[in-house]
Amino acid sequence: MTNTTAYIHPSAQVSDNVTIGENTRIWNNAQVREGARIGRDCIIGKDVYIDFDVHIGDSVKIQNGVLVYHGVTIASGVFVGPGVIFTNDRLPRAITPEGALKGADDWEVGPIQIEYGASIGAGAVLLPDITIGRFALVGAGAVVTRDVAAQTLVVGNPARPAGTVCRSAHRMTEIRPNQFQCPQCGDTFSIVKEVQ
Repeated sequence: MTNTTAYIHPSAQVSDNVTIGENTRIWNNAQVREGARIGRDCIIGKDVYIDFDVHIGDSVKIQNGVLVYHGVTIASGVFVGPGVIFTNDRLPRAITPEGALKGADDWEVGPIQIEYGASIGAGAVLLPDITIGRFALVGAGAVVTRDVAAQTLVVGNPARPAGTVCRSAHRMTEIRPNQFQCPQCGDTFSIVKEVQ
């Protein structure tokens, strides 16, 4: 069900069996498959592919050329830079060991969860079975192979922690062990260590 205040560019391909929230904009040549749910006030850029049953929260910005495959859930307030790829298969093969073309029953979806307020930089690739924490920041071109903690900056291939960021994406300074403050906005953040 598409909200009447949503805008869908005439060249976009949007299945009849989707939910699109009010004031969401879907731009040219985007494709949204059946069962997808997109919240309100979102921007879905040019040439974006959103696979079947993908869930996207409110106020999400997905830039041009992003591929969001089945198994991905994106919470509200998330930014996804251009050219990001969300994968969903850790054991990709076109054929079975016997040589037959693989079908839907021949593979297992590995989910990806992007939590509230996180940002994924341009050209990043996210492997399945991971969670990106609240307000985390994935650097441009990073290849993410494991979970990223809340408010953590990760960069590189494979992505590794490179600092702590505030809710505005500025690098924070450690003011006491496991306590951080942003010199730009004054925001504070504490890392709680799990007791084992």
